[in-house]
Amino acid sequence: MVEGELAGLQAPRRDFEGLAKADTIVLTQWFGRSPRTGPEGRRAQVVHGRFNLDATHRADTRSRRRSGRFGGRNRPGGRPPEHRGSGNEIDGASLYGALDLGTNNCRLLVATPAGHGFTVVDAFSRIVRLGETLSQTGKLTDQAMGRTIDALRVCANKLKWRNVGRTRLVATEACRSAANGAEFIARVKAETGLGLEVIDRETEAELAATGAEPLIDPAAASALVFDIGGGSTEVMWMERRGPRFKIAAWTSLAVGVVTISERFGGGIDVTASSFAAMRAYLRPMVAEFVGKVTELGGTAPVPSHLLGTSGTVTTIAGVQLGLARYDRSRVDGCWLASADTGRVTAELLAMSYEQRAANPCIGRERADLVLAGCAILEEIRLAFPAPRIRVADRGLREGILTQLMKQDGTYGRVP
Repeated sequence: MVEGELAGLQAPRRDFEGLAKADTIVLTQWFGRSPRTGPEGRRAQVVHGRFNLDATHRADTRSRRRSGRFGGRNRPGGRPPEHRGSGNEIDGASLYGALDLGTNNCRLLVATPAGHGFTVVDAFSRIVRLGETLSQTGKLTDQAMGRTIDALRVCANKLKWRNVGRTRLVATEACRSAANGAEFIARVKAETGLGLEVIDRETEAELAATGAEPLIDPAAASALVFDIGGGSTEVMWMERRGPRFKIAAWTSLAVGVVTISERFGGGIDVTASSFAAMRAYLRPMVAEFVGKVTELGGTAPVPSHLLGTSGTVTTIAGVQLGLARYDRSRVDGCWLASADTGRVTAELLAMSYEQRAANPCIGRERADLVLAGCAILEEIRLAFPAPRIRVADRGLREGILTQLMKQDGTYGRVP
């Protein structure tokens, strides 16, 4: 299959070993036509998009399509000139890699500096559920570790094949809290060669805020940024300080979509009663942070808007927009009315598990987690009653890349 349907990619076979059907493979340099089917029916999603960190990705994508710089069917010949060739012609010294291993997902981005910030060269994402049953047993299971190492091998192959010069590879809540987390990190190093850094919650919050900050409304005085993860949820109160936004207060809630789902029955059959129980469990945690932010200004906090960077928020946006399939260019940077997110949550709660799984913006891998995420989102948006929510399909990995490039003085420069 690689020599057939994927022959035009000019990528070594090892780059596709271990991929699962649900993987999203972002092949930004290898070809410029519509998404294709790869080995065993796997989808290869082509994204010639660039992360424009000074404007929304949607606007940037539209302008590049009009100008012909985007590639694809709007540009005769497919790939733009800078993307032609073997797909490995960029000097590895100018490439940066960011890996985020969370409780639910394993994600990788490879990028190179560009005038607007950076250009994404390659990416990988797989749901691995590393933290499966962790909240109940306190340990990572052999099956979860095996799945995760398979995904990490793919990431290691990508980094090696592209000869990426500078990387930061981080692990979050699952590895922080598991009794065998250190043992797992050592096993990853031995089996894949990747040296994972287990970051604390403050660092995780900072990186998520850095990655999402470009989507804060420039006219806002304040914003609440939140990242609903698999095992923890980071919430940051951002205030304008001159031309930039700074974290004025933050918290990390020791709950995420995996832990809440497992605590309240597994997420398959979610009733109005069990959903209300989820929210009641979460409410005191969120209320404690509300009190912390209230102390800053002396009044109940109402930010200019909310900014959500998580699978929960992007899923709700996709459902709200009625997308036939998930489309990052339409989701990243879009605005939702706060009331509309509540309406979508009510619709999802009325669905059966099979109906949720059949929704193209949810799928079977998220169908048992999405309502746990909705419960967290409901408590956050009602505790911080801004009228609008901005959706970010970006976050920790983009924050890592931004920080690495700024440290090197390459951010926003053409190599």
